[in-house]
Amino acid sequence: MDMATALAELSVAPDSIDAETRSRLDRDGYAPLPGVLSAGQLAVMRTRLGELLAAEGDRAGLEVHQEAGTDRLADLVNKDPAFEVCFTSPRLLACVAHVLGDFKLSSLNFRAALPGQGLQSLHAEGGPVTDPALFSVCNSIWLLDDFTADNGATRVVPGSHLSGKSPGDVMTDTRDTYPGEVLLLAPAGTVVVFNSHLWHGGTLNRSSRPRRALHAYFTRRDNAQQLDQRKYVRPETLARLGPAARFLLDV
Repeated sequence: MDMATALAELSVAPDSIDAETRSRLDRDGYAPLPGVLSAGQLAVMRTRLGELLAAEGDRAGLEVHQEAGTDRLADLVNKDPAFEVCFTSPRLLACVAHVLGDFKLSSLNFRAALPGQGLQSLHAEGGPVTDPALFSVCNSIWLLDDFTADNGATRVVPGSHLSGKSPGDVMTDTRDTYPGEVLLLAPAGTVVVFNSHLWHGGTLNRSSRPRRALHAYFTRRDNAQQLDQRKYVRPETLARLGPAARFLLDV
């Protein structure tokens, strides 16, 4: 199996995304994909995530990361077939391939900013670069709730993926607002794909409800994964996935 074969088997084609989406990924460092998840898919995911949070309790998210003021879950590849779309959607994969070329899933996690919480510093997982050939990571946010100006929507700084700088290089406090930053406001079911060298961060949830999202995070094939999929993959997961999906997990 190689990258081209895997993508073809997962129905990724030249027209999976349009020229404007490619342009936005290049210029701005991010692009929204409206309507990827149906109302039915959203309902199933929300229910299952609630069950997992209740079952895992204070161990929720430990496989990767726990964060004060949020609900976290990790290793979702193994926790329900409903989450498989997050690393097999043709539109998503076409975007990731445009940014990275050869890639694999690094991790699939859940984050919900709780009321009165969720503010993150501006950050970029990939570090500063100026050459697109050096892009090494790409993320996607799967909106399970509407992202609004009040409920902790993610902020991004368009074009910062090519700045060659980190937020801390130019900001005294990276939790502050930054000139030109944009809130990712969109309805539930949208997926926002972004180059992870882009400056981004969650904002304060000023609403009365958690703001829920999934994060499917990808890296170049020669990089280590955030969650070692070979170590964690379960026999039942391998049994249900086809060769192309297993290739994307690097298992």
